[in-house]
Amino acid sequence: MSPKLFEDVAAEDEYYLAHDLSESEYKARIKVHRSEFITETDFLRISSAGFNLIRIPVPYFIFGDRLPFIGCIEELDRAFNWAEAYGVRILLDLHTAPFSQNAFDNGGLSGVCRWAQMPKEVEFELTVLTRLAERYKNHAALWGIEVINGPITERIWKTMNPQKRYIPRDLKLAADSAPISLEFLKEFYKEAYFRLRNILPEETVISFHDGFELHSWKEFFKENDFKNVMLDTHQYVMIAELKGTPQSLEAYKVYLDDLGKQIAEVQKYVPVFVGEWSLFNSYTAGVDTKGGINPTQEEFLDKKTMSKNELAMTYLELWNASVKAWNQGEGHIYWTYKLNIDTVNEPAWYGWDSWDMSRCLINQWADPMNDIKY
Repeated sequence: MSPKLFEDVAAEDEYYLAHDLSESEYKARIKVHRSEFITETDFLRISSAGFNLIRIPVPYFIFGDRLPFIGCIEELDRAFNWAEAYGVRILLDLHTAPFSQNAFDNGGLSGVCRWAQMPKEVEFELTVLTRLAERYKNHAALWGIEVINGPITERIWKTMNPQKRYIPRDLKLAADSAPISLEFLKEFYKEAYFRLRNILPEETVISFHDGFELHSWKEFFKENDFKNVMLDTHQYVMIAELKGTPQSLEAYKVYLDDLGKQIAEVQKYVPVFVGEWSLFNSYTAGVDTKGGINPTQEEFLDKKTMSKNELAMTYLELWNASVKAWNQGEGHIYWTYKLNIDTVNEPAWYGWDSWDMSRCLINQWADPMNDIKY
């Protein structure tokens, strides 16, 4: 999302950024990034665009108690105050876990997935949740807390093969990495729910990620008397491509229509929202991105290009089809608001501007004012 942060180092994730840089350089880069990447003006723009909820991902080291990583609780305090000032709410998303819950780069440690095997780290994650709940439980901007982002279960582990996609640097550290079982996840969710519900007002949402298994939660919610919970599902067209969906607008629309029906079915058991999605796809990028992997510059020599008008019409049609599907549930949250990449001058990033909602709005690829749900 911000390649400049990783310039001149081998690191491709948070873990190795802190270990590859000197302490002083690491602190300097983080300070600049956090002061410039998202500011008060961004909250104003988000509100003005018609959005009413911001999902803020936070790391497990947010309180600054896991050296060498630098905490960011003060930045989160400011974000809450900006949200209140501009009339938007916040879904706090605990986005990472020690030793990772998914082996993705966004889990903080590429190629490693061992968190669920470590009882002390599972307990640590729960304490982070309760500390966040205590800190913000009475803040007007708090809409909800998501207990963990994107825990990887067996099916998506096989589909995405994360250790091939995100090759681990330290094979010893990555040893014994494995997908997380649904049984573990359900027990973790129950424990997290009871700890959080004892702290949070009943009107504050507690959300659970589906582990990329949307249909595996019906009985879980029938059996447990949870109050004000939601199920978060992340849906990307690029993952549909990995599963065999043809790279065409019509194929995407068929896929989305079916997905809307699936959401409506699960909605009978628990409120569902799409907590991550994007317009990004290989068709508009003009090259097979192999499920969202950044292609090499050479691959763009044969890149198919669309006119500006054709691109806008395609994206807007895809936006409308997506939102129609997502609104079979409670609504949706776009990933992401901003990217610090040059999609004009750097060929390897052509087509990736659709990840960036601020650019989607400028290019009129998205129409949030016609969508009243979260």
